[in-house]
Amino acid sequence: MTVSRSDTTITPCVVLGLETQIGLGIVRELGRSGIPVIGIAQSESAIGLRSRYLIRGIVVDQPRSDELLQCLQRLGEEYCEASLIAVSETNLNWLLSNRSRLGRLRPVLPRLEALEIVLDKQKTLTIAKEIGIQVPLSAEPQSIDDFDALAEKFSYPVVLKWKDPNSIGPLLSQYKIPMLKAEYAQNAVELRTIGQRYAKIGKWPLVQEYCAGTGLGQFFYMHNGKALRRFQHLRIAEWPPEGGFSSVCDSIPITEHTELQEQSIALLRAIAWEGVAMVEYRFDSLSKRAVLMEINGRFWGSFPLAVQCGAGFALLAHYIQGQGKVPNLGELSNQRRCRMVGTEVKRLFRILLQPSKIRDPYFEKNPIHEISRFVIDFFKPNVCYYLWSADDPGPFFKDLHNMVFRRG
Repeated sequence: MTVSRSDTTITPCVVLGLETQIGLGIVRELGRSGIPVIGIAQSESAIGLRSRYLIRGIVVDQPRSDELLQCLQRLGEEYCEASLIAVSETNLNWLLSNRSRLGRLRPVLPRLEALEIVLDKQKTLTIAKEIGIQVPLSAEPQSIDDFDALAEKFSYPVVLKWKDPNSIGPLLSQYKIPMLKAEYAQNAVELRTIGQRYAKIGKWPLVQEYCAGTGLGQFFYMHNGKALRRFQHLRIAEWPPEGGFSSVCDSIPITEHTELQEQSIALLRAIAWEGVAMVEYRFDSLSKRAVLMEINGRFWGSFPLAVQCGAGFALLAHYIQGQGKVPNLGELSNQRRCRMVGTEVKRLFRILLQPSKIRDPYFEKNPIHEISRFVIDFFKPNVCYYLWSADDPGPFFKDLHNMVFRRG
């Protein structure tokens, strides 16, 4: 699909990845600021293709291919040094590997060495610990025998996570092993059983101590070692319920958690990060303890909340890394809540009808509270949505269409 463009003297931006709310959020933030946006999707079902803020939408059904490179080269010739923003880490890696083949486009990319650290959770935690950030007790098993030793080392439950999900995904798929963002072992027997599951591929996830609390995300735009923009949110609800990604999140004033913000900035500075990043913690409101989980070196899943609050991260990426200019941004809007209603419905279904599937033994199941919040949030004036927007309804209805016909 191609939507005709208007002539303009403003340098456009090409956005690669329109399948999720992340790419849609980038399109909306740039488009509302008057920047012409060209979007590239992998299929016609991509929700971002229906945004009114696209001046042109293109479908390339072969991801990370020569066909896509040729498309990018043509866009560079046509739009004269437009910036290029990618959504996923796999596309960031691919663009870094093909940087010399992008023609006149100006890609918004981190340093390769910094991205490699961010994609390796163990390396990230090691550097964080060196600069004084609290990190979970972690171990990286190399064999089945290691699981026997670890069984006596940790208190339970423990959490298992892949240190680099993007690199392990294809191998798991090859052996038809499901990719789990996080899984729990309640005792030594369960830990050894999980270890046996991955014996056939000869690779195992990290084993970490369980950290109670709520997801606290701190977001920064780093440029030459300085944080030009800050934003943060607290997760109110997650999918899966015991921890994953935000289905509901609240913005937090940047006057809160200021010491932790400085530690996050020190961590990003230590790895020489350039551009947008999310530093994610598990925050216990009772003990006030914040434990680092990971860094996301890309635009994050709850990015629509940052867009609604005027954080301007996509604008900074387009102007600074793409055009070599520093834009003037307005004040942040605080006290907003953002929801992914479809994911909330799945979450309610799990809590109400499938509670046995929630593996976190400390997760508090409160069905009445969950239902009440779900309903009341529809009537709160400060609540916004990951997909729905009155000035750009097309993506929301496309998502409904995809759900009905099981597409996307």
